[in-house]
Amino acid sequence: MPRRSESSPSAPAAPRPGRATNGSARPKKTNGVVPGKTVRKRKSAPRSKIEQGDCLTHLQALPDECVDLVFADPPFNVGFSYDIYRDRKSAEEYEDWCRQWIEQIHRVLKPNGTFWLSIGDEFAAELKVLSTREIGFHCRSWVVWYYTFGVNCTRKFTRSHAHLFHLTKDAKEFTFNAEDPEVRVPSARQLVYNDPRANPTGRLPDDTWKYGPFDPVETDPAAAEEGAQWIIRPQDMPEGFVSGENTWYFPRVAGTFKEREGFHGCQMPEQLLGRIVRVSSNEGDLVLDPFAGTGTTPAVAKKLGRKWLGYELSEDYADRAAARLKAINVGDPLNGSDAPTVSAPSTRNGRKRKAGLPKTRPG
Repeated sequence: MPRRSESSPSAPAAPRPGRATNGSARPKKTNGVVPGKTVRKRKSAPRSKIEQGDCLTHLQALPDECVDLVFADPPFNVGFSYDIYRDRKSAEEYEDWCRQWIEQIHRVLKPNGTFWLSIGDEFAAELKVLSTREIGFHCRSWVVWYYTFGVNCTRKFTRSHAHLFHLTKDAKEFTFNAEDPEVRVPSARQLVYNDPRANPTGRLPDDTWKYGPFDPVETDPAAAEEGAQWIIRPQDMPEGFVSGENTWYFPRVAGTFKEREGFHGCQMPEQLLGRIVRVSSNEGDLVLDPFAGTGTTPAVAKKLGRKWLGYELSEDYADRAAARLKAINVGDPLNGSDAPTVSAPSTRNGRKRKAGLPKTRPG
């Protein structure tokens, strides 16, 4: 699996005898909550907080219909070892756990609320069916996030994508800021035909997202960033990646990227969350991430003037995410280039070995 979620799941692994789930001798209270214990129902949703503990417990404590937007990037159940959890459940256990917290998300969302779910191949189909046919969400789009820096594989093709489900509680009433200039892209009528009938504000993007120099031959980084724009047609894509109708391109936050927080291997890019937060919420709305991890969703929400709330099982991650949020101000720019092909170094002029000569080891 090339990438992992922002957090560990809400249900911790079975502890060793005499040990608490967070590794300490006894459960530690955080924000008045003992992880794993039932929380009394709140009268209103808290705002601007990272709360440590079981996300299911915290979700159950929220009042009905109090959240505007939820973004969830749960564990993918592929055996990844987190600091306090290893996510390898049986398929039945995993799906049952997902059903529980997705049901709670449906309950806490406002009638016009939106739920974005990030998930890997292994359970994408199951969770889509579960969310729509069993729980009652309406799927607006099935987006594929195409990224770079996937984990190298030797017995299969390297995976470089994850699934993003755009789900709404109501089929017709939901927030979708179609006129936001940060969301719209230029149309073919504008770029190709110079058609006077073209909408000067452009159009909404497909569920295929890629951003970068319009000229795929561009090699100068400064010129590339200055001329970067949305690429909207397959024939305009750089060689080696042909756009479909359901792929957004943003590079993963690799270890060398400046926006990398440094303590989690699967950090989501702020620019990706920026598009989702902009289009599916308004300033002042409450954005919730039940698997906050490094705090990227709350960070983007705060920068864009939204209220935010995050849950995180790991005490260490929760503390680090809270520190990250404390250093952020409303209106700060999103981290990472808004031109992903610029933020990821080009290999066009990189060093190359002579063809046919295998790499040898000393001696």
